[in-house]
Amino acid sequence: MAGGLRRLSVLDWIRIGLLAAGLVFVATGLLPAATARESVDRIAPLLLFLGAVIVLAELTKEAQVFDVIATRIAIVGRGSYPALFLLCTAFASLVTIFLNLDTTAVLLTPVMLALAPRAKIAPLPLAMTTVWLANTASLLLPVSNLTNLLAMNRVALGARQFAARMWAPELVAVAVTMAFLWVFFWRRGERGEDRYVPPPAPAVDDPLLFTVAGTACVLFIGAILAGLRIEVAALVAAVAVVAAFAWRDRSKLVWSLIPWRLLVFVTGLFLVVPTLSRFGLADVMSAIIGTDGDGDGPYRAAAAGAGLSNLVNNLPAYVAGEQVIPVANHTQLLSLLIGTNLGPVVTPWGSLATLLWFEWCRRRDVPVPLGKFMATGAGLAAVGLTATVGALLLTS
Repeated sequence: MAGGLRRLSVLDWIRIGLLAAGLVFVATGLLPAATARESVDRIAPLLLFLGAVIVLAELTKEAQVFDVIATRIAIVGRGSYPALFLLCTAFASLVTIFLNLDTTAVLLTPVMLALAPRAKIAPLPLAMTTVWLANTASLLLPVSNLTNLLAMNRVALGARQFAARMWAPELVAVAVTMAFLWVFFWRRGERGEDRYVPPPAPAVDDPLLFTVAGTACVLFIGAILAGLRIEVAALVAAVAVVAAFAWRDRSKLVWSLIPWRLLVFVTGLFLVVPTLSRFGLADVMSAIIGTDGDGDGPYRAAAAGAGLSNLVNNLPAYVAGEQVIPVANHTQLLSLLIGTNLGPVVTPWGSLATLLWFEWCRRRDVPVPLGKFMATGAGLAAVGLTATVGALLLTS
């Protein structure tokens, strides 16, 4: 037990402390029990979805699905960096859209970093592709980001209706991100080589696990697009893959598959933020965002979401902003969503995905120049927010 406690990081203790603070607020009456119950009821399906989709993604990685796709992408690129760039941005965007931004940050990042030495590719361009698109490509579907799930419930849209509302902002966000990636990380003067060496074709250790995991992901995506409840779709897909691993390789079924850190963080967040809103945070956010659903209201909401995300993280930023935007102001709320999804690319703690990405870069000894990371991220956030909110307004 003591050894387990010693293995907890500072960030882990912050997550536990957040949940403990929320429980104290409920016990002392600072947060009324009815409000706390309403918050927990709201996030219970989301927690089920998060737990299931991350287990699905983790086991899909163990089945080598991501590794095979990444290697095949490098082979198809045939040594051409422009081709590799287009293929990698498409891959990272699709993983983010359909399997959640944390999957891109946590699982795709190590796959791409492992690919770099095999193909003699500079690792930083690949790493920046995953972290930026984990954030900026997470606008299209409710499953792409936890903030999307919250917004979907608020504006009462199904998955297809949500996508119909957000397709234009998604395209613009990805296009702007690609432009920044190419100019600052992928062009010849930044990457340092004219061509790369295509790696050999990958060997799959267990074809059955590979097939089951790949099929489960495809069916999960299809179930979402068909309108099935996202937590049900994720749970069914995860159970199928778990059953396959229970049959073929039980050693991979460990308790650490369950993302308890994320579940603790989200639960604590939804107890602490409503409490702070009752004691002044709502007034501050209302003054910054305003209540105007037209005019400069959407841009103010996006800027407030991005700014607060880079100060304290995008989840509390979205929750704090959502509580002061009138229910009828759907465009303003979606603009806040754009701010909290696309905006957290400036600071390392802007989103949980970015934090996890930095940890993987540290583990793989990939140096990330913090000054360049923050400066280019600030430029991407400023240009991206302006263009993406504009696309939302034009298609409203």
